[in-house]
Amino acid sequence: MAEENQDHLIQSEDPQHPANLICTLCAKFYTLGWVTGTGGGTSIRHHDHIYIAPSGVQKELMKPEDMFVMEYESRNYLRRPSVHKPSACTPLFLAAFDKGAGCCIHTHSQWAVLITLLVERDFGKEACFEIEEIEQIKGIPKGRGKQGNLGYYDRLRIPIIENTAHEEDLTESLTKAMESYPDTYAVLVRRHGIYVWGDNVHKAKTQCESLDYIFQLAVRMKELGLPWTKQ
Repeated sequence: MAEENQDHLIQSEDPQHPANLICTLCAKFYTLGWVTGTGGGTSIRHHDHIYIAPSGVQKELMKPEDMFVMEYESRNYLRRPSVHKPSACTPLFLAAFDKGAGCCIHTHSQWAVLITLLVERDFGKEACFEIEEIEQIKGIPKGRGKQGNLGYYDRLRIPIIENTAHEEDLTESLTKAMESYPDTYAVLVRRHGIYVWGDNVHKAKTQCESLDYIFQLAVRMKELGLPWTKQ
């Protein structure tokens, strides 16, 4: 069946339908400065369908008809709007879905970018971001297959990968970071932003919010000369 004849995949009055929800989320993320200037993106897996925001579109103005829909198993597009380009983030979203995620969010948060620069300056390019004894850490899960979230005394670790000229070229290093840090639900990209995923939309969104709060706090801690972890 032709890709352009699949509009039923994105037509629903339900605000929780992926095509509607991605638009709502991206409009909210725009107000937070996460998807400025068409940057960033969001994808939701719904059963065997992957809903993906297009590339080069003002995220706060998106409509359901802008959505791409892919079949997860075959990686074939079921719906591909002719007026838009597929998101360059797609292979990275798929890497998260291959790990069991139900939603993946990519932001260009300034706080995430600053964290990658501070870690490089103070700990080197091979270091990850680490912080502990901050209450908001409780908003991050312990890891796939583990019960509950991190506790106040646990240490949060987020791997950092180097940026590339083209988004899709990040896929290999992001996948390696997932393997090296199997408990992580996020990967920072130096001088670029962050990918955050969760078991479902609610978890991905709240984890992204928790991490951005932690990053902002960590930047201000550095300004005050306060350490992120115990020496």
